[in-house]
Amino acid sequence: MVLLHGVGLDRRMWDRCLPALAARHRVTLVDLRGHGASPAAAAGVSLAELAEDVAELLSGPAHIVGFSLGALVAQRLGLDRPDLTASLTLVSSVAGRSEEEREAVARRQELAAEDFGASAWAAVDRWFSPAWRAQDPDLAQRVLDTLLANDRASYLACYRVFATADTGLWRWLPRIAAPTVAVTGERDPGSTPAMSQRLAGRIPGGRAVILPGARHLLPLECPQELADVILTHTGAHTGSHPGSHSGSHPGAQTGSRPGAQTGTDTGAHTGQESHRS
Repeated sequence: MVLLHGVGLDRRMWDRCLPALAARHRVTLVDLRGHGASPAAAAGVSLAELAEDVAELLSGPAHIVGFSLGALVAQRLGLDRPDLTASLTLVSSVAGRSEEEREAVARRQELAAEDFGASAWAAVDRWFSPAWRAQDPDLAQRVLDTLLANDRASYLACYRVFATADTGLWRWLPRIAAPTVAVTGERDPGSTPAMSQRLAGRIPGGRAVILPGARHLLPLECPQELADVILTHTGAHTGSHPGSHSGSHPGAQTGSRPGAQTGTDTGAHTGQESHRS
């Protein structure tokens, strides 16, 4: 099992889910390019490159669990490398944003470029309900500290991917062959229940799970409930691998990959960490 974090965060965001997941799977935690212990992200980094970074860590099929930006990376991996995706769990994923939603995320991207500190504070305000923040102020502070510790240029490069990549993915989602579940919080203002339902309807055999009362940071807010969803899904699809739908999709061409870098390894290897209970 591979766990992929969201933009501006790092592999530590899975700490609360890890005991339950590692009791059933060998778990690999990854810092995506531009995050945590991994190298910086170039201004033009692409979703294809982020997915290829993850692919280079794998020697065979794995259950891929992605949160937010990580869920977009998981979808791209499912398209480009169906041989490596035993299943997909898409946590708090965006999909098919409306024009109004695109304008909102564009404004957040502009704020991050103009005032990084204000952008980080605004993210914490979106992600934490007032009651949850009052109950666990230390956690809210740790999330804020993680956001503020980011390399600004890398953050902006990866936020651009998060803000735009769902548009390019949308037409190709029916090509995903891996068993897929999309899970989000009932009160997530950015990765809404409607988005998870769209994903489930767009990906063949997809399912949507909505966690009552939860916001965006499911791995931190309701780790046991999320772990239960993940383990139910992976347990139903362990030992079988669906292969690939026929046809072409971006990044699948033999010998080429959009945005690929050559001769250098700037991927997620530095931030890789594995656990087995």
